[in-house]
Amino acid sequence: MTDAPGKTLLSLGHGYSARALAARIAPEGWTVIGTTRSAEKLEAGHAEMHLWPGTDLAPLAARASHVLLNAGPTEEGDPFLPEIGSILAETRPDWIGYLSTTGVYGDHSGEWVDEETPLTPSTRRGEMRLQAESAWQSLAATHGLPLHIFRLAGIYGPGRGPFTKVRAGTARRIIKPGQVFSRIHVEDIAQVLAASMARPDPGAIYNLCDDDPAPPQDVIAHAAELLGLPVPEAIPFEEAELTPMARSFYAESKRVRNDRIKRDLGVELLFPTYREGLGALLRDA
Repeated sequence: MTDAPGKTLLSLGHGYSARALAARIAPEGWTVIGTTRSAEKLEAGHAEMHLWPGTDLAPLAARASHVLLNAGPTEEGDPFLPEIGSILAETRPDWIGYLSTTGVYGDHSGEWVDEETPLTPSTRRGEMRLQAESAWQSLAATHGLPLHIFRLAGIYGPGRGPFTKVRAGTARRIIKPGQVFSRIHVEDIAQVLAASMARPDPGAIYNLCDDDPAPPQDVIAHAAELLGLPVPEAIPFEEAELTPMARSFYAESKRVRNDRIKRDLGVELLFPTYREGLGALLRDA
């Protein structure tokens, strides 16, 4: 990314993906301002952190040339929209990014989806994300704001991988025939966001995923093989004890296309499949 001097990113709900972005752009001269609900996270690296709720967002937004919306919605909607929406209509940043999920596409029985696929979420979480997307799109349309939506597949990266459970012997290879998931390494999320910030395209929607949608049991098996440990025993989905959250992930199966980030943003994935991603995590651990 170029032309960083004078660029300031306001990261609302400064979480895992946003921290990776901050680590990427701060050395290039960007100022990063983040918000968190947790006092324990006020020391996040590469960012000037503020507690929210409790901090007036208007002065922070006035400093921001770019705004990243990271927070997940609740039953009441996006937590930041009621306060920050009218503020952004006044400050008019150069770029706004909203981190959504590929869950808005719903279940497609393992078939391919892209950004033009009709949105038919099959879980409540997916429905709330779609409602939040729509609310931000409505605000952007009303005020001419440069909104970009990023639909993220399953995120993994440092501190978020299968190795700990495989080493502990608690990893499970749950088999549901035909089940596939798409994934994305957090460093690839960061590079896509940085590429979009360098090349704004208001109204654009991007899928963020790698090139190899795969059954979850294959990822666990590969992690075990990398560690030189036995591959965990296969458990039929019908027999697996799962939390409601975990079970909901298996309610949807689809392969997500990522052509747009490559074509429109010139992105070359750092980790095009989970094999490269897991290998790097193990090397860097």
